[in-house]
Amino acid sequence: MRFHPTEEQLAIQDALKGTLDDAMPRERLEKIVNDGGDFDRDSWDALMALGLGGLALPESVGGAGLGLLDLAMGLEVLGQGGLVGPVLEHCVAGLALNLADDGDAKATWLGRIASGEAVATVALGGNWLPESWTVTVEGGKASGSIGFVPGADAAHLILVGTQGGGLALVEKGAGVAVESVQSADRTRRLSRVTFDGASATVLFEPGDARVARIFDAALVLASADALGGAQYCLDLSVAYAKEREQFGVAIGRFQALKHQLAQMALEVEPARALMWYAAYAWDSEQHDASRAAAMAKAHIADRFVSVARAAVAAHGGIGYTWEYSLNIWFRRSLFDRAYLGSPTAHRARAADLAGW
Repeated sequence: MRFHPTEEQLAIQDALKGTLDDAMPRERLEKIVNDGGDFDRDSWDALMALGLGGLALPESVGGAGLGLLDLAMGLEVLGQGGLVGPVLEHCVAGLALNLADDGDAKATWLGRIASGEAVATVALGGNWLPESWTVTVEGGKASGSIGFVPGADAAHLILVGTQGGGLALVEKGAGVAVESVQSADRTRRLSRVTFDGASATVLFEPGDARVARIFDAALVLASADALGGAQYCLDLSVAYAKEREQFGVAIGRFQALKHQLAQMALEVEPARALMWYAAYAWDSEQHDASRAAAMAKAHIADRFVSVARAAVAAHGGIGYTWEYSLNIWFRRSLFDRAYLGSPTAHRARAADLAGW
């Protein structure tokens, strides 16, 4: 049994980091955030050319045939970089379509999702949990409205949560209206999507066990993004403590700040194994996979918020300024905490799943 990433997994992370550094350096990220975009074609194309969209999809459709753990480790890197766009949702849509039985939908879309040619997102609604989804599909037509959909402007394809806990696929076009809504996270702009007789393909009926599996995958990937963001806040704070001087010495030599940085590290590092196990449990279909996904999402999202707040404090006055851009990751932490369900909701789910 391995307890560390393989050389191939580390190589994937290195390749993604190098590509993201080139395609979206800090200056470009700040410009996108300040200009109000929710999608960046250059970085999207660069990452998709590496095979990110098909990392966990079969080789027969142009994917790499790897697992959720490999994909999650990639999403961790993108969380560190503050990537703009619906990459998480795109990958979840690909996983869902791959698990579906609809051969026509697979033939039409799966290869295009793997290559990144078609941009996909996910619209769930309610309080995120499957039992709260409200969109109805009757006679192949979808009706209803869903708020807080990431990347809806750029998407060609939307994976929609349907009433009772099903999933349907909607190609954006006639009967689909997208309206931007204000959101704290400026790297992942949100929209309200309204379906008014839009053509829809039902992939999974309510009660299908595969819906829970897809939702679990989304939770794992969200926890990976949060882990990457928390790691970035920690790394940035340590680097700042080494270079910023007061009274002629680096502030990292002050005991109070040492303790603060050590506490941040203690919040980040143990969370890594939690995400790794949740992804491994999903890949190997362990009996506790759903509970592991819920716990990873709950705990790591909370840790991201805590570490981001501590990072702002560790930087002193400059940490609160817009120009320093630490606010990008603080805002991202608030999104990750709320997205797909709050830590409180998932801790309650984990307790239920454990029979407590």
